[in-house]
Amino acid sequence: MIRIFAQYGLLLLFVQMLFACSDTNQNVDGEKSTTVSSDASNANTANGIKKQTNDTEIKDKLIVTFGDSLYAGYGLDNGEGLAPELERQLDAGGASVNVHNAGVSGDTTGAGLNRLSFVLDNLKRKPDMVMVGLGGNDMLRGIGHEQTKANLTAILEELEKRDIKPMLTGMIAAPNLGADYANAFNPIFPELAKKYNAPLDPFILDEVITNPSLMLPDGIHPTEEGIDIIAKRLAPIIAKTLGQPYESK
Repeated sequence: MIRIFAQYGLLLLFVQMLFACSDTNQNVDGEKSTTVSSDASNANTANGIKKQTNDTEIKDKLIVTFGDSLYAGYGLDNGEGLAPELERQLDAGGASVNVHNAGVSGDTTGAGLNRLSFVLDNLKRKPDMVMVGLGGNDMLRGIGHEQTKANLTAILEELEKRDIKPMLTGMIAAPNLGADYANAFNPIFPELAKKYNAPLDPFILDEVITNPSLMLPDGIHPTEEGIDIIAKRLAPIIAKTLGQPYESK
């Protein structure tokens, strides 16, 4: 974790990022992408989900990516977000996994908790895994870390009740929020991962945020190439957790 703090001084940009993420056109079922302020804004998730869930073969396993703009495909074209790229990476590695995008930009942990049951109840089949990527917007909106942890706990409890495997992708506090906040916020993800036996990717933007060529012009969201790197890191964790074959390419 010390290495992460040293490397990610650029997290000061998160003040911009998470306010930008709140400019959304949310759909309660998580099947619609955000609208952003520029003409490059995308309708990728709306079409991408249909493609993934209706127009492709039914595979052995189903996972749901349940998070905010970093899951929703903010600023990317149709088919370039995390969910479709994860499915491509898993396919290429030999795993049989459908990936359903339930990312909504601007979501806090509270908003995610409020829509979780609706998303799960309206899937065509029970997912084998739900990836949870929430908490960043809580941080920038000043929501107390106790509430963030309570909401994530409730999400994980609901998944446990439904016998669905969880996975967490973590976030770390922006340095400008101070050491006290970071010391309270940052342990949330590893502590919950340990408690619920959930695989954890400690920081979703690892290896991406410090490279401008892997970030969109706003400097705060990954490009398609950045998403590829993230997906390549996550895919073997997913395959292993689901007992699927996977060979890195």
